[in-house]
Amino acid sequence: MDVSILSRIQFAFTVAFHYIYPPLSIGLGVVLVIMEGQYLRTGNKMYEQMTRFWIKIFALIFGIGVATGIVMEFEFGTNWAVYSRYVGDIFGSALAAEGIFAFALESGFLGILIFGWNRVGPKVHFLSTIMVALGSMFSAIWIVVANSWQQTPSGFKIEGEGMHARAVITDFWAMVFNPSSMDRLSHVLIGALLAGSFLVLSVHAYYILRGKYLEIAKAGFKIALSVATVAALLQLFSGHHSANGVAVNQPAKLAAFEGHYDSLAVADMYILGWLDNKTEKTTGLKVPGGLTFLLHQDFKTPVIGLNAFKKENRPSAVNFVFQTYHIMISIGFILIGLTLLASFLWWKSKLFDNRWLLQIFAWGVVLPQIANQVGWYSAEVGRQPWVVYGLLRTSDALSQSLRAEQVIFSLILFTLVYALLFVLFLYLLNKKIKHGPTDHSLSTEELPLYSKRDNPIL
Repeated sequence: MDVSILSRIQFAFTVAFHYIYPPLSIGLGVVLVIMEGQYLRTGNKMYEQMTRFWIKIFALIFGIGVATGIVMEFEFGTNWAVYSRYVGDIFGSALAAEGIFAFALESGFLGILIFGWNRVGPKVHFLSTIMVALGSMFSAIWIVVANSWQQTPSGFKIEGEGMHARAVITDFWAMVFNPSSMDRLSHVLIGALLAGSFLVLSVHAYYILRGKYLEIAKAGFKIALSVATVAALLQLFSGHHSANGVAVNQPAKLAAFEGHYDSLAVADMYILGWLDNKTEKTTGLKVPGGLTFLLHQDFKTPVIGLNAFKKENRPSAVNFVFQTYHIMISIGFILIGLTLLASFLWWKSKLFDNRWLLQIFAWGVVLPQIANQVGWYSAEVGRQPWVVYGLLRTSDALSQSLRAEQVIFSLILFTLVYALLFVLFLYLLNKKIKHGPTDHSLSTEELPLYSKRDNPIL
């Protein structure tokens, strides 16, 4: 197999596996701030127990996330040496900023968050919770800025020629606030809120279904539902605004998103469909002129299609981009429907009367994860054949001495190691959920003991 394809598969695999954890830690960090804030506001020990329980899970997610993220930095050098030289000045600045402003802040206060109970005052501990949550967000900011620069490069100049060319920053803030960075950042952070809040919803729904820790489970479910409902609605507007930006800055990618081939014509919006890249036809359920309306608020303005670009300058895996994009959108509307229905039942004081809905939430933890993954797939594959849009082709970014058998061997090893890490993560998560938010200083009437017969892996 081609070295370029193998290297892309390897990097996609490591990024996809790593990306399971940062959204969870970001979203869960925000939920923790609300939980502990409720404890400080009310003085109710129940919220303290709830917070203590979720801090343990946060620490597990944070640890696995750090371990899985290290590999990517090595791959920049081993597989993508030309790319590393080309963007080193840009990426180096963003990653340095992440280390200084984000990782140091997050890891510095993490010790207080985990071990500070009964060692520092409640307000100091709450401050540490806020700082860890902010640190995880700052980390996302700099990673998204670096990636967004690849999508819409700005604030730079090119020095050197040919294989020795490299991008050098001329305006740091223009690089940071490149045309797509803020849209993509809001989309990523809101997706993280959904991932973290749905994890809490899943576990608490499970406890409610099993009749365990009912006071804590119901209170925590309501907190997470509030976050998830707001995030689901905001994601709708964020996604629309982001798509408008893609239409301006990366029209070939947007055309792939919607399977729009005509060079310049009114564009339909597909609910679902299938693309044939050979015949350049898209079939499926569609809203005639829907994409044109979303972009221009009329049904007459033409939209640039894939045929306006040379074949070598547009995504080759168009159907893959189309499908992943529409999966993301479909899940987004499912999350909106679920959260609004649950919020309505909460308003009617019937939230916990519907076991079928709680069962959906118990399994629903996978939905934001899938949406986050396929969203990244559509964004990254849709950018092809460019690793830096319009400037550096993916095929030109590879390490020159790299061989296919080396990539295959390392990919197999990474797969085995990551599979082991994932099994370990599930085992430890299962163990912590099974233990539950117990506090032996409280009576069994306040916090009923967890039955060992129950298996919380859903």
